[in-house]
Amino acid sequence: MDTINTYNEKSLHAALKQWYARDGGETEVRVDGYIVDVVHDDGLIEIQTGSFASIKGKVTALAQNHRVLLAYPVALESWLVQPTTDGARPVRRKSPKRGSALALFAELVSFPGLIANPNFEIDIVFTREDVLRHQDAHRGWRRHGWVVDDRILLEVVEAQRYREPSDFASLLPDALGASFTTADLACALRRRRAFSQKMAYCLREMGVLIDVGHRGRARLYARAGETSAST
Repeated sequence: MDTINTYNEKSLHAALKQWYARDGGETEVRVDGYIVDVVHDDGLIEIQTGSFASIKGKVTALAQNHRVLLAYPVALESWLVQPTTDGARPVRRKSPKRGSALALFAELVSFPGLIANPNFEIDIVFTREDVLRHQDAHRGWRRHGWVVDDRILLEVVEAQRYREPSDFASLLPDALGASFTTADLACALRRRRAFSQKMAYCLREMGVLIDVGHRGRARLYARAGETSAST
């Protein structure tokens, strides 16, 4: 075991590492010059609770010679926990936000093509969490002054595994037509267009979507294998 990566480890990462290490896995093992979160006989497991950009080189290199599973937690339910000014018991309330598998695309833009490597798989780990936070107007301006200090794992609800590009096709809304723009996708998802553009980019790089022309100045996409797409 190598403890070089554990000094600044957050609670959610540490808890998921132990969850994946059950049944005989080893934690913090050096493999090909990298410290890997969990090593089982059947492969390596890397847990990432934040940006995928920071681990692009690591997982890409490891997947050349090893089976690699990337685990990404998404909170189905979370409770916001914040301290009180008078030192009383912290306030805890349920967040109205509910995560979905779509959250993956905001990070997968860093290396969408890697899923085509048969050595690489992704788990979306659905969780229930406590989110510890405090007010800091300077650091937390994007969250109305709130800064997240830690995420505490309460429960792993389930892990959905994506083994190959075709597994991601199920995340496309059924309401889409044979061909569609990112504006159409955003409408069907009820998300901002900036998000639908990231999702379309990922799915195109995987080969799940193909370009089929333009509607005005907007690019048109269709599901790969569907020859009836029209412009």
